[in-house]
Amino acid sequence: MEDITIHFEESVAPEDRTALIMIEGLPGIGHVGKLVTEHIIHELGAVRIAEINSIYLPPQVIIQEGGVVRLCNNEIYRYSGEKGSFLFLIGDFQSTSGEGHYLLSKAYVDICHQLGVRRIYTLGGYGVGHFNEVTRVIAAVNHEDLRKPVEEAGGIFSEGEPGGGIIGAAGLMLGLSRPLGMEGICLMGETSGYLVDPKSAATVLSVLTKLLGIEIDDAKLTERAGEMELALQKLLEQEKKSEEELSYIG
Repeated sequence: MEDITIHFEESVAPEDRTALIMIEGLPGIGHVGKLVTEHIIHELGAVRIAEINSIYLPPQVIIQEGGVVRLCNNEIYRYSGEKGSFLFLIGDFQSTSGEGHYLLSKAYVDICHQLGVRRIYTLGGYGVGHFNEVTRVIAAVNHEDLRKPVEEAGGIFSEGEPGGGIIGAAGLMLGLSRPLGMEGICLMGETSGYLVDPKSAATVLSVLTKLLGIEIDDAKLTERAGEMELALQKLLEQEKKSEEELSYIG
């Protein structure tokens, strides 16, 4: 098995693989980027055009319905229609090693370059370690002139946030794409980091669609966010009740 293998669907002609924009939403904190990207793919009816396998992904298989297994992989989808032309990068995992993060991110960027991408959006969560009523979208760009449109769309540039930089594909794709002449924008929704966070995803979706100049129905994401908030509220109430009982016993 090669270190990284990229297989394009034979049924998709080369001219039906190109797009000016790539949106990356691999798994990360709160699964924010993954939720956003999968939601857009579903709403637009994007079609899978490629599968990426690699020894840098976790050494395991995914168990599907009926107990049938498959290798972990990442995938590229494409949409071309009245809303524009977009590529989407989603998948099961990111790399398990630092070297793998670099090599896989370079492979993703090389694919973008080959398919005519001019701008890459990377999406993710920004873990703050607590629950917020209002979710900000922290942004980063690889060209100074991208700041203004991002701010106008609702993204925030906050010095020192995130403090440790942007780890994984969301950050590396911005850095690696710049020498190839591609623009890069990273949008990170604030999230506690404890749970899958559709509320944060809905906020990121709002900023992203403004930048793309398209409308995407966010009803399903908003519904999931409401369900998650109710479940969280019940959990917090149970924890508070348990603490009160322990305090009374003590």
